[in-house]
Amino acid sequence: MSFDPAAALVRYHAALDSQDLEGVARLLAADARYVSAGIGEVKGREAILAAMRAYFAKSEDHQAFDDEVTVLGPRQARSLWRLCATNRVTGAVVERHGTEVVDFDAEGLVIAVLVTDAD
Repeated sequence: MSFDPAAALVRYHAALDSQDLEGVARLLAADARYVSAGIGEVKGREAILAAMRAYFAKSEDHQAFDDEVTVLGPRQARSLWRLCATNRVTGAVVERHGTEVVDFDAEGLVIAVLVTDAD
């Protein structure tokens, strides 16, 4: 059975959207790299999970949606996404959208996430 990077990206986003960080941890390679304007550049599974935990603590009502998921290569997929969240500390409502490119290793684990906000 061949690997479907689009389906793997959808599973990863489902874990994120439900704020299931244990589920996210099972999908990340130990040396994964995550780059986003929302949390900066983070390297390593534990550091990524810590950054996500901090983000969700501030934005408990986070909701994200994939408008399109496309296979870019045998181990790469892209999402066109949008999100809305309220910063619990400041009360500011944050709305963002853009692209996310996710790379997977031979075991199907996330090794790189590059999130780019649209202008």
